[in-house]
Amino acid sequence: MLVEIPDPNVILGVILPIFVGLFSLFAYLKIRQISGSNAQNKAEMERLEFYERQLIDMKIRLDAINIESISNTPDIPRNFASFEQKIQESVPMATSREPKSVPTTSQPRRTPNMGFDNTLEVVLGLITDKSMTSRDIQVTLGKSREHISRTMKKLFEDGFVERNMRTKPYRYSITQKGRERLGLNQTPAPEIAPQTA
Repeated sequence: MLVEIPDPNVILGVILPIFVGLFSLFAYLKIRQISGSNAQNKAEMERLEFYERQLIDMKIRLDAINIESISNTPDIPRNFASFEQKIQESVPMATSREPKSVPTTSQPRRTPNMGFDNTLEVVLGLITDKSMTSRDIQVTLGKSREHISRTMKKLFEDGFVERNMRTKPYRYSITQKGRERLGLNQTPAPEIAPQTA
C-alpha cells in the first residue's frame, strides 16, 4: 500500500496556523487575567484598608476604656488577710436586712383598638399636654409606624398639628385648630421643643 506524503509546504501551512491560533489565545487569556486582577486587587486593597482603619479605631477605643478602668479601680491589696480584717473592723455586721427597693418603670399608657376618627382625637389629646415625636405616639398607642406616620401627615396637612422640622425625629404640637376640634377653647401656651440653630 502506497501512502502519499504531502509537500512540506502543505504540512507547514496547516500546522503553523494551529500553533499561531493557540499562542494568540494563550496571550489573550494572560493579558485579560492580568488586567482583570489589577482592578480586582484595587477593590480588595480598598476594602482591606477600610477594615484596617476600623480595627485601628476599635483598638484605640479599647485601649482608652482599659486606661479608664485601670485609673478608676482602687489599688488591690497584696495581703488579702489583712485587707479582710480591715473590712470587718470598718463595717459592723448588720443583723437586720433592709428590703431592697425595686425601681418602678413608668410604662406608657396603652389605648384599646379604635376607629380612624377616634385615633385622630386620641393623638390630638396626647399632644395637648406636651409635644411628642411620632415614636412616642406609636409606643403609647401601640400602632404601627406606618399608621402613625400617615395619621401625623394627615393631621399636619389639615392644620391640626404643627411640626418642628429643626429636630429629627420631628416633634408635633397641637395648633388652635386642633384644640377647637377637641373642644378645648382655652389657649394655653403650647409646649414647643427647643429649637437649635
